[in-house]
Amino acid sequence: MADGFALFTDRSVVAMRVNGELKDLATTVTDDDVVEPVTIDSPDGLSILRHSAAHVLAQAVQTINPEAKLGIGPPVTDGFYYDFDVAEPFTPESLKALDKEMARIIRSGQRFMRRVVTEVEARAELANEPYKLELIGLKGRAGHGEGSGDDHESVEVGAGELTIYDNVDPKTGETVWKDLCRGPHLPNTRMIGNGWALMRLAAAYWRGSEKNPQLQRIYGTAWTTKDELRAYQHRLEEAAKRDHRKLGRELDLFSFPDEIGSGLSVWHPRGGVVRMEMEQHARRRHVAGGYTYVYTPHISKEDLFLQSNHLVTYKEGMFPPIRMDEERDAEGNVTKQGQDYYLKPMNCPMHILIYKERGRSYRDLPMRLAENGTVYRNELSGALHGLTRVRGFTQDDSHLFVTPDQLEEETTKVMDFVISMLRDFGLEDFELELSMRDDQSDKWIGSEEFWDYSTNALRNVARASGLKLTEMPGEAAFYGPKIDLKTRDAIGRTWQLSTVQVDPNLPERFDLEFTDRDGQKKRPIMIHRALFGSIERFFAILLEHYAGAFPVWLAPVQVVGIPVADEYVPYLGAIIELLRGSGVRAELDTSDDRMQKKIRTHTTQKVPFQLIAGEQDRAGETVSFRFRDGTQENGVAIDEAVAHIRASIDERRQVTTRDDLFS
Repeated sequence: MADGFALFTDRSVVAMRVNGELKDLATTVTDDDVVEPVTIDSPDGLSILRHSAAHVLAQAVQTINPEAKLGIGPPVTDGFYYDFDVAEPFTPESLKALDKEMARIIRSGQRFMRRVVTEVEARAELANEPYKLELIGLKGRAGHGEGSGDDHESVEVGAGELTIYDNVDPKTGETVWKDLCRGPHLPNTRMIGNGWALMRLAAAYWRGSEKNPQLQRIYGTAWTTKDELRAYQHRLEEAAKRDHRKLGRELDLFSFPDEIGSGLSVWHPRGGVVRMEMEQHARRRHVAGGYTYVYTPHISKEDLFLQSNHLVTYKEGMFPPIRMDEERDAEGNVTKQGQDYYLKPMNCPMHILIYKERGRSYRDLPMRLAENGTVYRNELSGALHGLTRVRGFTQDDSHLFVTPDQLEEETTKVMDFVISMLRDFGLEDFELELSMRDDQSDKWIGSEEFWDYSTNALRNVARASGLKLTEMPGEAAFYGPKIDLKTRDAIGRTWQLSTVQVDPNLPERFDLEFTDRDGQKKRPIMIHRALFGSIERFFAILLEHYAGAFPVWLAPVQVVGIPVADEYVPYLGAIIELLRGSGVRAELDTSDDRMQKKIRTHTTQKVPFQLIAGEQDRAGETVSFRFRDGTQENGVAIDEAVAHIRASIDERRQVTTRDDLFS
């Protein structure tokens, strides 16, 4: 028997997997155990680093403010946070003091020591921590079928035994701080190093419910080196420049008027042009791919959402009901009971009703229905974020109804279609996640045969794509597996976009049937497929990916004409009209601004082509190009200029510099 310190002398090893479970290096193992090292720069190692940094943050807060009550402090993508209940909100000055105290704790090299406790012991030790006591209570009820249901809370209690981590002074052996936690952690605080920083303050409801107290949240980040921290901070600076909310204002694309309400966007003319191009291109591709567009209302009686189960499983995400159809007599007595209507949160139930409207044969399948359907979600105000998290948005929704033996072939077509379409918009870096069931049989519905068949079908499709595939056991919906496609943008951020979800559940709930070749009634399988996710969110992703400088075909204004002087307005105006006649979005700037200011203005607006004309151009029947990066191409014949511009649109090219057009 030995512990991890004896097994792994490499200082980059900060934890280990023992029979597949993450454990501290202090854990004792036997010769029968399968033990793997976890290095600090691995995904697991980074999560442990960040979790340990969160503990140090909490210790620093309670050192400075002993009355602060602890919420939870999980690692998250690129960092960590910790929630606190404090009498006075934190300020930027608070962060400076906490930064100094955290640095002291890290330098002291306190050891993270794991200790198993009973529920009674945990309650006694944490008697002054009400939020920890609540988590302990949830842990106790989990054994009776109740749990917190929050992955972030699992860092505190998780599965199995209750544990407390003590921060122990290496010189005196004294426990200087402790926290309820399942771990694992770094061996000591010194290993956090200097690649960390506190980032920002926020407010958050306890356990994500507005019915609970609002806590103060501190976000931080942690990396293995100072250089990695600086690189991350640089990426954040670049992301801030590309923030779609900022670009939306600067480029006059969209807004969120207070008079309409939070999370409800309006699209300005220039933003509307981009959205129109996106939708029309997608529509052409869908029609060519065998999809049929349908249209459904924004509102429905509650019966539909009861049958689909949305009012059972998703009611908190739906807007409150609208009472309609009630009738009263002259005295105000109800003569006809009313009916509750709901704004639709999803399009699938209505597409199902279209399928069910008449009898279907195997010859009708696959049936591919598509809709740009606006849906409504009752998002918390604190969760709203520009166009990426809104209360009203348009899903480019498709629902395919297939026979079981068509599942793999049709899913292959769907995946090829999705990847091809996203490449049309200039995205190239993709990976896939296959969400599958796990061995906890009580979590899933449907037969073993269905799960094996459908999961293998999706796995075959994913592997055939040639993209990186990560299998995610236990992450499937309760009724079927799914594939999620993720893409990486120009500054390396990963976005989840398209989802392909296999669903035998709704066809069962709505009693959908088709007549098979043998004359028997059988149940179709439904495939949910959102390509963009939502048009609003995809627009925001593209806007940030291109930093507002869209490819020519998507640019709100593709060409601006800038005459050197007023006398050249008629000449350049005729060229602009020629471009408009060939389907180019072209404008002529006849403002009183000086030419150099016009150039600066349209460069700031990220117009792909500025056409400039003076005496030499007029005499030679040419035009001069100026590009986004300031490069130029002078004396281009008019017909050639039109042909080059038109080709860049038709080929969906990104044009930033002269060589992108005249290579």
